[in-house]
Amino acid sequence: MPAAKMKSGVMHIVPLPRQAVAILQELQPLTGGNKWVFPGKRTNGQPMSENTVNAALRTLGYDRTMLTAHGFRGMASTMLHEQGWPTDVIERQLSHAERNAVKAAYNHAEHLPKRREMMQAWADYLDSLRASKTK
Repeated sequence: MPAAKMKSGVMHIVPLPRQAVAILQELQPLTGGNKWVFPGKRTNGQPMSENTVNAALRTLGYDRTMLTAHGFRGMASTMLHEQGWPTDVIERQLSHAERNAVKAAYNHAEHLPKRREMMQAWADYLDSLRASKTK
């Protein structure tokens, strides 16, 4: 993500697991040359908003106390911590700033190899949940 699109003003690299790449390739004929995979319907050239995702969740029967678009980030963070992934790797993947000022001043690690591994493991975990539901 370019720095201009990030709240922090710092570029953010997002490693994608093979499942996400396959989905994006499948969507390519539908999205074509559009700038966004999920464009906003009313936002003239902007991506779909968090409110649109929240509205879809309400339509599916989830109220805001059960699940929100932003809640997926918290759910992933919690589960990745439960699975034993390093906090620094998870926090960097979520593009969270280091709260310790001294550490932030000296440590600019991206943890890309471990983040790639983690995102692939996360996608595989989600696939395993889906597979167990269909049995």
